Amino acid sequence: MPYTLEEMVREAKSAYDAGAAIIHVHVRWDDGTPTQDRERFRVVMDAIRAACPGVILIPSTGGATGMTPEERLQPTELMPEMATLDCGTCNFGDDIFVNDMPTMRAFGKRMLENHIKPEYECFEMGHIDTVLKMVKKGLLPGEPMQFNFVLGVPGCTPPTAGNLDWMVKAIPAGSTWTATGIGKSAFDLAAAAIPMGGNVRVGFEDNLYLSRGVLAKSNGELVKKVVDMAALLGRPVATPAEARAILGLDK
Repeated sequence: MPYTLEEMVREAKSAYDAGAAIIHVHVRWDDGTPTQDRERFRVVMDAIRAACPGVILIPSTGGATGMTPEERLQPTELMPEMATLDCGTCNFGDDIFVNDMPTMRAFGKRMLENHIKPEYECFEMGHIDTVLKMVKKGLLPGEPMQFNFVLGVPGCTPPTAGNLDWMVKAIPAGSTWTATGIGKSAFDLAAAAIPMGGNVRVGFEDNLYLSRGVLAKSNGELVKKVVDMAALLGRPVATPAEARAILGLDK
């Protein structure tokens, strides 16, 4: 796992060189401790931008379980184009990932104020319903919306093609979406998402294996596998400029 600045830039560039148009960014201190420190994000994101021209960066506001909303919001002070917004409380293995309504309202307010496009992280069907009701009330940024369906977290929605289809059918027409499979489901869910017209996230945050028993040497190896799958299915991956247009970030 990348901890230092040099390691994080190396892994981001490996993904970018393999075809990734977007880098989802978590940061750590050099000893591996997770952090949401604003200045750590600034240094890491500036270095990734220099190494990966044009790439879209989506910093995490999820952080790690146990962090306060104020801690988690620090990357939004850097005015990124996009940032994640977790859409409800859920079990997360042995932990509880807390995203109660006051937290979501605070995150929505910040993203509206700072003109940040959220990537709505949905672990359960109820999360989609919550987001759509908050958008209707003007509490969260609305259309065009980008969702990320994170399936396979222990205690949350299982990572099946049927569950993915169920969730995709619940979002507004004109939305974009990404599928993220956790652990051994990473490429199974990718294989379902690509012909459905979706996008795919892979990386060490979600899965360390290229195939059963074979550890990936880099994030780039994981990305390349999806790029190859997409080519076989007739959906070549977007460039950063094309992805920015698809997401409405070029307006």
